Amino acid sequence: MIKLNLHDAILALTNSLDYVGVDAMQHGKRVGHMASLVAHTLGWSEARGRHMLHAGMLHDYGVSHVREDRHLNDSLEWDGAEAHCVRGAAYLEACPALSGFRDIVRYHHRNWSELAEVSGLAPDTALEANLICLVDRADVLLTPYLSGGHLHNNIVWESHQIVERLRPLSGHQFAPVLVEAFARTAASEAFWLSMEPGYLDEELSSRCKQAPPALVAVQDLRELAGLMARVIDAKSHYTDDHSRRVAAISRHLAAVMGRGGDDLVMIEIAGLLHDVGKLRVPEDIIAKPGALTREEHAYITRHSYDTYRILMQLFPQTPIPRWAGAHHENLLGEGYPFRRDASQIELESRILSVADIFQALLQDRPYRPRLTLDEVILCMTSMVVEGRLDGEVLSVLIREREACLRLASSEFPLPSF
Repeated sequence: MIKLNLHDAILALTNSLDYVGVDAMQHGKRVGHMASLVAHTLGWSEARGRHMLHAGMLHDYGVSHVREDRHLNDSLEWDGAEAHCVRGAAYLEACPALSGFRDIVRYHHRNWSELAEVSGLAPDTALEANLICLVDRADVLLTPYLSGGHLHNNIVWESHQIVERLRPLSGHQFAPVLVEAFARTAASEAFWLSMEPGYLDEELSSRCKQAPPALVAVQDLRELAGLMARVIDAKSHYTDDHSRRVAAISRHLAAVMGRGGDDLVMIEIAGLLHDVGKLRVPEDIIAKPGALTREEHAYITRHSYDTYRILMQLFPQTPIPRWAGAHHENLLGEGYPFRRDASQIELESRILSVADIFQALLQDRPYRPRLTLDEVILCMTSMVVEGRLDGEVLSVLIREREACLRLASSEFPLPSF
């Protein structure tokens, strides 16, 4: 069993979502913070207010593309908003620890006037979903006051304009009781000034300390990691299922090489999340068929360090961040982001590197077609000869090549452990 603070986990998930927008940082945090403050004004319980905080932080979990994120944050209404709600609800439903947020996420872009027609949706949940809708749109109006990592001072004088933009939508897009509660909450300067990025991070960090860590079952951890992996791989159809298959190959190789118990679970989780930093990379770069520019390559180069930082928040007392963050290191010390040499690279990171390269070479990519199994083995053998890849790990993969090929290929279902 591994100790995990659910608030810490949701905060890490939200930080990874921030990367999807590239420039639109902290959107989920502000939405959650606003929702919890309005919930307090409404007299809702502390537990329900915390639920709204977390719902707001997770509300855009179905967003994987920069273009989609920008549509959502450029206007008060967008016809294409429904798709990410459906995806997000499906992702959360598959993760028991977060399934309680499913319906809020599913309906957070539905107008209040339409929610009564949704079959089976509890009235309290409908109101909660509409609260997320309201503060989500309030944050769209707040965004022009945020730049350079700071909140502009003139929000103090102009915040009433945001409230007045939302009032005419009462009764149709938003529940009247929520609009009035938002107006009362937003009447104080403190409400708006608490959106200052540094203050917001302090507030959310302090809430982490109020939530005691809990022992989380291994299966729940795997499903939480799988939830993140689905969003990562949805960045491009070229990387569909890449993370889950790297995880399965890594686990198989580690087991054959004598690892067992929690080590197998942790290397599987590291495989599922090894590319979480790629959420920061615009999909146009991931899908580019030609050579990358210097600036575009910088996006790619930093993704493994972003992975390391996100996983340090989620699994700080485990080796998972180290293993996943080092999957682009090589034994010559010429990899990234740490430039570690062979003496500093753990076996688990070496396994992840081999599994990552093997699965990627067997997938079509925008800049090349997939390779055959023989071509992949020849290519990876040359990397061992050059001193870049671990020869022992590759020899195990070659010995297990039929099993690894099945785990790597989308034509075959993945096993459940």
